[in-house]
Amino acid sequence: MSEALSGRRMTPEEFFEWQAEQDRNYELVDGVPVLPVKAMTGASHRHDYVSVNVLTLLRQKLRGKPCRPHTDDIAVRNANRNIRRPDIVVDCRSTPDGKTTEAREPRLLVEVLSPSTTRFDRFQKIEEYKANDSIRVVLLVDTQSPSVIVWRRAADGWRSETLTGLDASIPLPEIEAELAMAEIYEDVPFPAPAD
Repeated sequence: MSEALSGRRMTPEEFFEWQAEQDRNYELVDGVPVLPVKAMTGASHRHDYVSVNVLTLLRQKLRGKPCRPHTDDIAVRNANRNIRRPDIVVDCRSTPDGKTTEAREPRLLVEVLSPSTTRFDRFQKIEEYKANDSIRVVLLVDTQSPSVIVWRRAADGWRSETLTGLDASIPLPEIEAELAMAEIYEDVPFPAPAD
């Protein structure tokens, strides 16, 4: 799924030091820096509209609260030492010093799915995220139809539900917010349903 760079394996700490000198964002997978798929293929207008909508909504909903939304410039370190860059991360221990590029307490992650990343995000990445003790909820947002898979940490493990349609909304008590599907998909055209 990603383009690997040749070279020796890095620790997460070495990776962040190395990343600071690069002009593109990388992920660390099994100790090797790789370009995320989106960095190689670019994001479609649909992907971008949905990402901007969700980021804007989260910023509005979290104003004055301790959690802050961030773009994929902020990385998430997982239990397997892989470092990923979800499209959006809500960090509940952001630091205003502006020096770190790693989420300190990633509570909510958003992956905006596109045809080239759907399988990877839904199966491989989600398992890494579920092993991260800080993460409480992951949203997998479809760009081809108004549909969001919500993975939520429960007392006895992870549960998923799929919300569909523009009338639905996603309650997010983990960050004291709620997202309306109509707002997530604002300005995103979908084909008219067949009669």
